[in-house]
Amino acid sequence: MNSSVATTHHGPASGLSRWLYTTNHKDIGTLYLWFSFVMFLTGGCMALLIRAELFQPGLQLIQPEFFNQMTTMHGLIMVFGAVMPAFVGLANWMIPMMVGAPDMALPRMNNWSFWILPFAFSMMLSTLFMEGGAPNFGWTFYAPLSTTYAPPSVTFFIFAVHMMGISSIMGAINIIATILNLRAPGMNMMKLPLFVWTWLITAFLLIAVMPVLAGVVTMMLMDIHFGTSFFNAAGGGDPVLFQHVFWFFGHPEVYIMILPAFGIVSEIIPTFARKKLFGYPSMVYATASIAFLSFIVWAHHMFTVGMPLVGEVFFMFATMLIAVPTGVKVFNWVATMFRGSLTFETPMLFALAFVVLFTIGGFSGLMLAIAPADFQYHDTYFVVAHFHYVLVPGAVFAIMAGAYYWLPKWCGNYYSETMGKVHFWCSFIGVNITFFPMHFIGLAGMPRRIPDYALQFADFNAVATVGAFIFGFSQLIFLYNVLHCIRKGRKASDEVWEGSHGLEWTLPSPAPYHSFSEAPQIK
Repeated sequence: MNSSVATTHHGPASGLSRWLYTTNHKDIGTLYLWFSFVMFLTGGCMALLIRAELFQPGLQLIQPEFFNQMTTMHGLIMVFGAVMPAFVGLANWMIPMMVGAPDMALPRMNNWSFWILPFAFSMMLSTLFMEGGAPNFGWTFYAPLSTTYAPPSVTFFIFAVHMMGISSIMGAINIIATILNLRAPGMNMMKLPLFVWTWLITAFLLIAVMPVLAGVVTMMLMDIHFGTSFFNAAGGGDPVLFQHVFWFFGHPEVYIMILPAFGIVSEIIPTFARKKLFGYPSMVYATASIAFLSFIVWAHHMFTVGMPLVGEVFFMFATMLIAVPTGVKVFNWVATMFRGSLTFETPMLFALAFVVLFTIGGFSGLMLAIAPADFQYHDTYFVVAHFHYVLVPGAVFAIMAGAYYWLPKWCGNYYSETMGKVHFWCSFIGVNITFFPMHFIGLAGMPRRIPDYALQFADFNAVATVGAFIFGFSQLIFLYNVLHCIRKGRKASDEVWEGSHGLEWTLPSPAPYHSFSEAPQIK
């Protein structure tokens, strides 16, 4: 065996080739996490541009056309570029370490599934510089806005979406193969850490719905370039068909972005409460039932399209049913903390904020689930407030909690706890100042996706914009804290957190390049 081969098996290559050709789950996890953070800042800048325009009535900074491009690109980048890759990055880093595997099951496919993403997003962002501008029809790209009236760049957007979908499917196959085939001996399914369980279920959701998204964008492509009429009423098609197919993907997608967050929070709360997770089996069953129910509620996004009454009633009750397993989770988290010896390090603060604010998002979701009430709320800022409460203090806070929780294990140093807390409080206050007032302007009737508005909405919009800038700039504290931790932080112990449990904490800090060369025995 020649020396070059020998070295590649024991440690990373050096320089750029390490990152280009790596098949190591930790390297790929790191690539995903940095990529998602860059996308998070990119989408965040677009959000700040949107909020700056809405600071006061009238047109201030940008043209309505560009405003629409910003709302569209902000949504697409945050969903497909920031939240999903961050969860895949955490899965890549942690799942092999949590199940006692040497690496992911399909390492070369793992490399490929990451490297598709920078090209997909470069193509999507390049549409900003094309003739006619970027996609301007909202992140849900409803036909006929996205087929008949779209700028020519929509074709590049469709190709980018296909590439993201391919990446997601490959990542999901890899995660399922790893969890089912590479678990340590003695680790049966009901001994899996909850983060692993939530990702296993999420991966099946991805495989089920990504082809649906591919189908709907292919139908768009056909309508635009090949003379078909899937969504064109003049040719016998139906624009409402687009909404049905899109939301059949889109609603499970919402749970793809929140189930791994449930897993992260279920790892963190027991550690800092120094107790076992309350009701582990019920948490697993609740996650599975949420995933199942997510497939039969899609049309609650479409109460105002003129559905038959029986359809509205079915989707209304099916949607309310999802509150039951979600409630089970919230009660289990609270019961885990009950009479525990709690401490409030940064990961725990983010996890607690997740539980409280995600619950608020859930309650506004129940309001939106009531069909006759939804006729009032639909397409107002109330909806914007609802899904941002679910996705920002929900998904994004959980990702930050996970990053702080596992960071000392990744790089072998502790981050600055003081700066972590400053980042938390700035984010927590900023998020609530931004999105809470949106409930009120929505109830008062302000439509979403408009660059200008009537005078009566001015005060709350100004408040929301201030909050958005607080939240946006506090993410630079996070960036500084992570870089400082990697370079100069205090050395971390192997256990990292007093009260931590699970295989990943049995490894030295920083975690070695190859985790488990021989499988650990689970008693």
